[in-house]
Amino acid sequence: MLKHTLHLSFDPTDKIGMVLVRPVQASDLEQLFALAALTGVGLTTLPQDRDYLAKRIRNSQRAFESIPDKPGGESYLFVMEDLDSHTVVGTSGIASKVGGFEPFYSYAIESVTFHSDVIAVHKEVPLLKLHEEHDGPAEVGTLFLHPSFRKNGNGRMLQLVRFLFMAEHPEAFEKIVVSEMRGVSDEQGRSPFWDAIGRHFFDIDFRRADYLSIVNKRFIADLMPRHPIYIPLLPPEAQAVVGVPHEQSRPAVKNLEAEGFTFANEVDIFDAGPVYACQREKIRTVRQSQLAVAREIVERVEGERFMIATSGKEFRAVHAGVERVQDGVRLDVECARALGVGEGEKVRIAPMTSPSGFGSRQG
Repeated sequence: MLKHTLHLSFDPTDKIGMVLVRPVQASDLEQLFALAALTGVGLTTLPQDRDYLAKRIRNSQRAFESIPDKPGGESYLFVMEDLDSHTVVGTSGIASKVGGFEPFYSYAIESVTFHSDVIAVHKEVPLLKLHEEHDGPAEVGTLFLHPSFRKNGNGRMLQLVRFLFMAEHPEAFEKIVVSEMRGVSDEQGRSPFWDAIGRHFFDIDFRRADYLSIVNKRFIADLMPRHPIYIPLLPPEAQAVVGVPHEQSRPAVKNLEAEGFTFANEVDIFDAGPVYACQREKIRTVRQSQLAVAREIVERVEGERFMIATSGKEFRAVHAGVERVQDGVRLDVECARALGVGEGEKVRIAPMTSPSGFGSRQG
């Protein structure tokens, strides 16, 4: 473990070159395990559990080997690789569909009205109602990037590239996409919301419950309280974190909102982190992605930065400059080499932010 932790140590002053996002491979296990050591508490799907991570890698490899034309709960895991050092520096994932035999649990935020003519009171009281989804939406999750690489648009790329993959294979994903954000917890793993509710029913700490939720969700069905919970009856510190993302998740929330996601009035059952949702076809990256032919490959390109991915072959993606030429695009040599594409081959591109010069049609 020490060896791999050292392998993931970087000098923040070092110049960061091109990074590549690609499907996870079996050989990435140890570096992914070392990366998991940096996540802290609350990133449920990237635990410090080598066996679990190995299983996720195998499941992802099967999904990428045969991408279906109908979502069946496949789990796709991507890694970001620093091409200079050939080191895994980040990861992000997608589930084509949640639910099934292991339901997707959340608390829906609703309200109930109380009224009395006797004392002239009319009051709406917010409550949390357990929601159990067996035929759920697609979900994006498992987003983590090494702190030294949180620059040059890498974090945004790692988050949004999943939507570029969805644009390439729309039939493989449900029409609604959700993202469950990490809720508030401290460095010791204490969650105010868990302490107010979950601890009384599960008799374990938040860190343990968070881990068990990825191993077997059966204990949730066995022990989770089924009655609505009135938010005003919770301790003030628990009320204050309902629907509030972890500080480290705020940039991701901002990116999701820019993509068209909105708060779904649902929160995580353990730490009350917010759930965001958007129709797949209305996600900005999906809408604005285009198929284009790499007409020219040159030494240097000065154009606007785009996410650029392979099309019709093993998925690989980078973010780099793109220039329009005739009925295609011009890419630089480094970009083309990283993607493994040559002149005349198709790529799928999408602007990192709302485009200034390209159209918004979907390829």
